[in-house]
Amino acid sequence: MAQLYYKYGTMNSGKTIEILKVAHNYEEQGKPVVIMTSALDTRDGFGIVSSRIGMRREAVAITDDMDVFSFIEKMPEKPYCVLIDECQFLTKKHVYDFSRVVDELNVPVMAFGLKNDFQNELFEGSKYLLLLADKIDEIKTICQFCSKKATMVLRTENGKPVYEGNQIQIGGNETYIPVCRKHYFHPTIENRKDEEG
Repeated sequence: MAQLYYKYGTMNSGKTIEILKVAHNYEEQGKPVVIMTSALDTRDGFGIVSSRIGMRREAVAITDDMDVFSFIEKMPEKPYCVLIDECQFLTKKHVYDFSRVVDELNVPVMAFGLKNDFQNELFEGSKYLLLLADKIDEIKTICQFCSKKATMVLRTENGKPVYEGNQIQIGGNETYIPVCRKHYFHPTIENRKDEEG
């Protein structure tokens, strides 16, 4: 029985590596998959899924007006699995359509992405995946400032924390830092101790 999976984690938690690993495992058994990603993320090119360690694959870019259900339904060969990167950027309609892919086409969908933005608010895609997913898993990583679990994303500009602005600003390590709750609100605590010592 196919299911809709939502796997979330902060920046640097290995979400993309997990997608590429799952795709490799299916394909090694001769089972085709579809890898999809948000058209908004063009850091490494349009329709490219890439990890920070250098692994990359071409993917189908999901635009706001794309009918993802029809796209999957009309594929000449039914995929064994649909893998989605940057799922936080999905619209409500996309999430409902991917639910239909699971329920009506009996194709598992695994969506990977962030849960909350830099203001600690849910993304649209994350909100509806939390509501509709059959299975929800957290991919864990640690805070950049301590050894606690990172649960939030801190946006920075010129090394300073930023708590206001547009929800979507594409960036990587130079812009976003995985942090625990304490260091989300007080990101320079450890730095101050180092300067005083």
